[in-house]
Amino acid sequence: MRIFIDADACPVKDEVYKVAARYGLRTFVVSNSFIQIPASPMIERMIVDAGPDVADDWIAERTEPGDIVVTNDIPLADRVLKAGGAAVAPNGRPFTPDSIGSALAQRAIMEHIRSTGEITGGPKAFAAADRSRFLQTLDETIHRQRRKLR
Repeated sequence: MRIFIDADACPVKDEVYKVAARYGLRTFVVSNSFIQIPASPMIERMIVDAGPDVADDWIAERTEPGDIVVTNDIPLADRVLKAGGAAVAPNGRPFTPDSIGSALAQRAIMEHIRSTGEITGGPKAFAAADRSRFLQTLDETIHRQRRKLR
């Protein structure tokens, strides 16, 4: 079991490092630019080429059953679930096989609305409650993935 962080815009990297250390999980911090990481043999920085979906592709190609991916990217979450992994958004929302279809559909609708020039306002600001929910969801996801691997 490993954790992959889609790190370029992830506001909960420090939280992931702490939880991963508590459980002894190897963590990969994937981005297309340098990101400071703690000095730990369990945390590895992976800098990929710039470009659309390069980091997503790197993560998706390596995800195995039991792995956990922290991402806001819905298509990446879909690929992770199909590979047998688990995906959690930084706000604590778990992506599940039951919810991913509607998330993909909503994303497509919003993309279409934006393509017409409509200003949609973007996502709501990240709050302390999101951080707390994320920590709880990550902990629950680790336990669930461990049970699956037994």
